[in-house]
Amino acid sequence: MLKLGVVKQSVKMSAKNIKSNKMRSFLTMLGVIIGVAAVIALITTVSGVSDYMLDYFADMGAGSLTVSTTGTSLKSGLTENDLAEIRALENVESISPSVAVYTNVVRNELVSSDAKVTGKNQFYFIHNDLITRGRPLLESDMSGDVQVTVIDDAAAKKFFPGEDPLGKTVKIGGILYTVVGICDKDSNIMSALLGGSGDGTFYIPYKNALAMNGKNSVGNLEVYVKDTDHTDDLIDELEHLLDNTFNNASGAYSIFNMDSLLEMMNTMSDIMTKLLAGIASIALLVGGIGIMNMMLVSVTERTKEIGLRKALGATPAVIQLQFLLESVFLSVMGGLFGILFGEAISYAATKLIEIEFRFNLSAVFLGFFFSLLVGVVFGWAPARRASKLNPIDALRSE
Repeated sequence: MLKLGVVKQSVKMSAKNIKSNKMRSFLTMLGVIIGVAAVIALITTVSGVSDYMLDYFADMGAGSLTVSTTGTSLKSGLTENDLAEIRALENVESISPSVAVYTNVVRNELVSSDAKVTGKNQFYFIHNDLITRGRPLLESDMSGDVQVTVIDDAAAKKFFPGEDPLGKTVKIGGILYTVVGICDKDSNIMSALLGGSGDGTFYIPYKNALAMNGKNSVGNLEVYVKDTDHTDDLIDELEHLLDNTFNNASGAYSIFNMDSLLEMMNTMSDIMTKLLAGIASIALLVGGIGIMNMMLVSVTERTKEIGLRKALGATPAVIQLQFLLESVFLSVMGGLFGILFGEAISYAATKLIEIEFRFNLSAVFLGFFFSLLVGVVFGWAPARRASKLNPIDALRSE
């Protein structure tokens, strides 16, 4: 068992030897610095990009199912009775029809045929936190004869320049609608499917939108799930119901599950992160070989010193500890510099691609652990060799 005083002395001698060969020590650490920096930068950046993408797709409709119907020659879409049957399914929390309206929007001298008009219900705004001012569409607006609209910022700037839109009116399809709310741009999957507009978006009650289109059925629908652990069961129930609705016609409808896409993306992200970390670890391997080479050279250069210390009573364990400590010091210092360098690279990379920088603690621990492991593994052989030197042979060496 090594005494504490012997360990302290070995630490001091290891540090002294590293300081006395600053340039060689730095060049030896450089491989570890590059390796750890590569691991940190790749894992942190890829993790940040993955989180950004997952958050983006989650905003597009996680926890919901998107139903799109093309219908048949006998039935074009979903009627109110069909919607009621879907709403009555056990794992359905609520539903939100989506009706695209193709019409002109007019206010004073401003006219647009490019503005997006979409029919929604109150549940859409309950499940999508979009309202910035005013109020969303309410259940009381869904009778079909209440003319209110919620508009986004682009529509506010286009049709109400320099004015507060709340309480003002605008003609949608020749009918006056009162603006009751202002909302953020919608990133929901259904909105993406229905397309966007440079002149902004107007949300009106879906029954009003159906009346404008002269229809009595809905083509697109969002189904909000109560328990996402049983989403697959709900999909089976939906498919059975829709098959009956469209008389088992092929291609009459489609169901899109955003959660399945998120799971797939998460799996792909984990695989990509591990792959890149493995590739970056090759640089650590190179750094470890550099440390072992430097320590072997050091053993050769200090053969007489080792022989003298052994002649004065130093045990093989003490000699081995000293050289192992030097290896670990070099590797850990390289690891710490590599962590700082890697975080700086990942910060610059995330700012360059305009995503949020997120500190990845697991990547830091991984980088530090690998640098420590490299020091121990690649320092063991040189330290063992030094401890096995015969003191007489060592003292005779030139």
